[in-house]
Amino acid sequence: MTYLENAKQYTGSDLENIFFRPILTGQSAKDLGVRVLYNMPQDTRVQLWDGQRNILQKFTSAGWAGSSPATKIEKSIDLQRVKAEVGFAAADYFSMVYEKIASIVDVNMEDLSGTILEQAETELFRKTLAENIRATMWVGDTSASSGYNTFDGFLKQLKTQSTNQTIYNFTYQDSDLADNGYAEELFDKLWSKADPRTQDLKGEGQLAYFVSSDICYLYEKYLDEKGVDSAYIDSVNGRPQLAYHGIPVVDVRMGSYLSSTSLHKSFALLTDRRNLVMAVNTADMPGNEVRMWYNPDEMENRQRAVFMAGCLLLDEVLITYAYKQ
Repeated sequence: MTYLENAKQYTGSDLENIFFRPILTGQSAKDLGVRVLYNMPQDTRVQLWDGQRNILQKFTSAGWAGSSPATKIEKSIDLQRVKAEVGFAAADYFSMVYEKIASIVDVNMEDLSGTILEQAETELFRKTLAENIRATMWVGDTSASSGYNTFDGFLKQLKTQSTNQTIYNFTYQDSDLADNGYAEELFDKLWSKADPRTQDLKGEGQLAYFVSSDICYLYEKYLDEKGVDSAYIDSVNGRPQLAYHGIPVVDVRMGSYLSSTSLHKSFALLTDRRNLVMAVNTADMPGNEVRMWYNPDEMENRQRAVFMAGCLLLDEVLITYAYKQ
């Protein structure tokens, strides 16, 4: 066997349970670092409730003394129908799938069943698709003529709304980044300029600084300069998770994607993770599917996924944004 010919198609519940749910729920969703909505009814609406303040009253008499309802922010996510297509030379594809099978414990390489092959092929495509969803979630720009242009990602929305002054934002320069200590100064300014509602959310453990890799590296260099034993140990062993005053610092790892875009290349934003919403739907549009097949004319293995996706900044007030001018 030097190539794989069996076609595979996932639709309906198989599309959801076998292919998409493993990359959009549980730990996989948590790894994306934002709020993920999967197969919410169309059109996908997101609510953010502001619990009414000062609802306690003196109990002086019977009857109803309630006032206006709690404030609700509701937005609809503009889901776009997208497709992902990948083609591999048959020999290369077989080698990649075979390598994945070889890494599975207790597999008889002389008797590969259809199930084992299907799992390996599915995992190969699923991993590629998950990374592309993550990348578009951040750098998507529908105005771009090429690249990640299927739906507007968070950075495009941030750039547009910071220009419109709907989000509190400020800029920094290359000269600022020459000082390792500027990373701490930047985080402190993002915090001090944040809306009190954002600061009040710290106790819920969902606040995060989402930063470009250069800011993350600058902060690590700053921590390395601390004259304590723990700083030396961390500079040798690395730091699995950065934080500033208990708030995680998340490297969005978009450097290789941003180089060919018109979006801000260096940035930092402070917000609640639940305020950044990624939505994927595979159930409410006819024709949504994942298909893998062999094309004998081209001697090529092909993979295709058709689904709907979009993302949204829910409440602009809960965002403080800084970027390099």
